[in-house]
Amino acid sequence: MIEFLTAEVPQTRDELEFELQRLRGDIELRELHFSRLAAALQERHLREEFAESDQTAIDWLRHNCRMTQQAASDRVRVGEKLAAMPKSEDAFYAGQVGFQHLVVMARTAAAVGDGFDETALLPLALKHSPGKFHHMSMRYRHTVQPKEVAADQRDMADLNCLSLSTAEDGSLFLYGRFDTVTGAAIRSTLEPLAKPMGMHDYRDRDKRMADAFFEVVTRNTKVHMQITSSVETLLGLLGAPGAESEFSLPISSKSVERWACDSTLSRVLLQDSIPIDVGRGNRVIKGAKRRALIARDQHCQWPGCERPASWCDGHHLHHWIDGGSTNLENMILLCGRHHRMVHEGDWQIVKTEDDELLPIAPNYFPWMPRGPN
Repeated sequence: MIEFLTAEVPQTRDELEFELQRLRGDIELRELHFSRLAAALQERHLREEFAESDQTAIDWLRHNCRMTQQAASDRVRVGEKLAAMPKSEDAFYAGQVGFQHLVVMARTAAAVGDGFDETALLPLALKHSPGKFHHMSMRYRHTVQPKEVAADQRDMADLNCLSLSTAEDGSLFLYGRFDTVTGAAIRSTLEPLAKPMGMHDYRDRDKRMADAFFEVVTRNTKVHMQITSSVETLLGLLGAPGAESEFSLPISSKSVERWACDSTLSRVLLQDSIPIDVGRGNRVIKGAKRRALIARDQHCQWPGCERPASWCDGHHLHHWIDGGSTNLENMILLCGRHHRMVHEGDWQIVKTEDDELLPIAPNYFPWMPRGPN
């Protein structure tokens, strides 16, 4: 073992690739032997030593071999089903399939039972990666057991769950589990919205998915929020408190400013702690003016972005809080992400002499300028 750990790392790419494949082959052969032993332990558990114990063979493997529940279960299953898939085992020894192919094959054999036909699956295993083979095996299982597959999916739907928790800084954490059909619907909704959009889109995939989720929640449903704010907060004056909402910590004046652009929120505006304005959740830009804005812009006006008008807010180039007009010439459509970039992200979007819209990035100074000596 020490010789193995102290061996020199190959220097050329060909040598590295050869050594990785050789080691993977050794590991997978040991995995198969491990699976045989794990199945033997399971059989002995059912017959002898552990019959009166609450601990299963899989529990023993988890604790003593430092494995996850799924990994331990898969090893036991492969060892148990080897007799039902001799041709797959031969293909494994020939290097035509990997151990994960055997895992998928064994899972399918366990699910299908006496109707399992190795010859129908092995050509698919030889052709596809383990991940794709798993997909193909589920299709095969449906042809053999359509009622059982439907029952499994129904049972999966009963396990759907979503939990929400709020961190000390007000961030919301979501954790959920969804069945295959619901999961496909969620991904089909979010994936198109999570593609890179427009100029200066440097977000990674997780950030794009989070923004897509926000868009779906705020645009496809009638979200009703009540915001309580002081006049000073709306003006962004120093010393003004944050605005208040039922389900969040105090909200910054920048967010309130964005919502005030084209709000569909109810608002309670305070002066000296006394309500002076209670809105009904109507848009600031509405009626004929909004129809004209949609007819003119048709989609988000950030260069390269084509979010449709129904997903966009009306944005004041010169905000009405600062004295800007509510004329059509002072307004453009911006999608939720780009609207946030302008208000909370300190981006600017200005019109050039040719009436082109130009986004201007904020100036960030990662270090302080050097003072006098």
